[in-house]
Amino acid sequence: MASITNEFLDNLLHAEKTDGFFEALFCGVEEGAYDIVLRPRQESDRSVDLAFELHQRPGRCLVCSLTYGLSGVFKRHPIINANGLARAIADAKGWKSCSWDIGSTREESSALHWIPFRVVCQD
Repeated sequence: MASITNEFLDNLLHAEKTDGFFEALFCGVEEGAYDIVLRPRQESDRSVDLAFELHQRPGRCLVCSLTYGLSGVFKRHPIINANGLARAIADAKGWKSCSWDIGSTREESSALHWIPFRVVCQD
């Protein structure tokens, strides 16, 4: 069973997807106040807890960018593709089926917010 690494997650949710997300959401990447990075938090044989980290871009205000409504957006946005991310994580773990959920935004600092993303084995 593979461990979920930063490198693996960077290949799933690469930097260009952040720009694509803002292009789709605001019709322009220049409106984006943060970069989205997917990071592992905790892992077991039956579940993987991750975080969509929202890193403030220089000269932008992360606190002002309405990050608290993003969990609902991330659940259904085709560029984020949470279902595809969960499936890729399940495949890497050797799971045949999985369920997933995205929690509410948490503020770690004024420059870093994160959204919990949990993938659970359903085998």
